[in-house]
Amino acid sequence: MRIYVPPGEPVYEDTEEHGRLVEAANRGRAAYPTWEAMIHRMYERYGLHNESLNLFAGGIDPAYSARIWLTEKTALSFHVSLLGPYYGIHLPGIPEEEPVAREVAREIEATYPGYQPIPPEIGNELVPDVDMYWSLMGKATIYVCLFSGVWTSVNP
Repeated sequence: MRIYVPPGEPVYEDTEEHGRLVEAANRGRAAYPTWEAMIHRMYERYGLHNESLNLFAGGIDPAYSARIWLTEKTALSFHVSLLGPYYGIHLPGIPEEEPVAREVAREIEATYPGYQPIPPEIGNELVPDVDMYWSLMGKATIYVCLFSGVWTSVNP
């Protein structure tokens, strides 16, 4: 289904919010070497999948994202927001996660001084009146808004 927008009508790309996201993505691309160096250090310890290549290629993602596979089917993902000084670690709920999560948090906080984690009781709150590509109206959480739809697809 295709929605028709009459000529001259404002669309999301015309909003101040979209402009802020584009600016944040541009800052993220400019600072990508810092993220890449952190990912490289962590790759040597854990191996991981950098999910920020879309940003590097010109996308407008709101965060850097990566995933560390703890088992063949279970991953811990983490995100560093480009919109504000916050990060999130998406825990899969298995015993192997705790030492890795602590190390990821230490690495993020050393690389991005002043960044704070968003606790689940805040990050999992639904944001009313938000419709996103990866979340229906009223179903987006603070985590999804700050880190992208990757937050919702951590484990296959």
